[in-house]
Amino acid sequence: MVSTVTTSLTDVASSDTALRAFLHGLPGVDRVGADQRAAMLGTRSIKTTAKAQAIDLAISMVDLTTLEGADTAGKVRAMCAKAVRPGGDAPKVAAVCVYPDLVPVAVGALGGTGVKVASVATAFPSGRSSLDVKVGETAAAVAAGADEIDMVIDRGAFLSGRYMKVYDEIVAVKAACGAAHLKVILETGELATYDNVRRASWLAMLAGADFIKTSTGKVSPAATPPVTLIMLEAVRDFRDATGRQVGVKPAGGIRTAKDAIKNLVLVNETAGDDWLSPDWFRLGASSLLNDLLMQRQKLSTGRYAGPDYFTLD
Repeated sequence: MVSTVTTSLTDVASSDTALRAFLHGLPGVDRVGADQRAAMLGTRSIKTTAKAQAIDLAISMVDLTTLEGADTAGKVRAMCAKAVRPGGDAPKVAAVCVYPDLVPVAVGALGGTGVKVASVATAFPSGRSSLDVKVGETAAAVAAGADEIDMVIDRGAFLSGRYMKVYDEIVAVKAACGAAHLKVILETGELATYDNVRRASWLAMLAGADFIKTSTGKVSPAATPPVTLIMLEAVRDFRDATGRQVGVKPAGGIRTAKDAIKNLVLVNETAGDDWLSPDWFRLGASSLLNDLLMQRQKLSTGRYAGPDYFTLD
């Protein structure tokens, strides 16, 4: 795909016209082909030792998430404890993701554990706010100790073709992140077409995203396998074109160990094993961890424990 990109990447964002020409010059997505390939990869069977390794890898990639209006400091502290010690000798998760006002609670609970603190920002989940508010919210979360920021793009601006507005906002939020990593949420369920998913992925990466993320988890459909496939193709092709590696985070609707393993197969077969690491692939989820733990126990003991044996997230 990269060979078909004729616009110099250094000039892509020089004007709205140039950015539009680049994004609309990307090859179109074969919808039928993407659906069929994702479905085919989803049939891969992972057994015994390989399955056990895949489950532990998936656990280590989880961004354990609570993003509800009823969230409390106590709930976040309990989630942080589970993030560090999910159960038995299971690995710790990658991060805990919370609203900005709860970042200090998570930081206090996770200090020294190696589990990252992620915070949604930029008027999550709608993205409909002024740039000053978005930058201010980001800066406040980082000042409170957030290691990662999950920002949402303005889908209204993107869908109406105001690509430079979206680009400039990502650039500004990235600057406000400082040393914190930036995950850019595309909200793919609102982008309408696979072509738009590819364009939004490239737009976010060109603007400096460290990760591209499918969804807020508040819109359906969320992280479907074909959408994740398209985003994995985008990060692969972006690295080929620029030398810079960008991560991918599917989020929303990933609830079972089977779902998680299907995503790992997608990563391996599309982007390659360079992305099979929590540094480059995350699973945004709230209920997934318990199913991974149940399946893990079944593999190690031969007995299947029900959900009542694990804490609720």
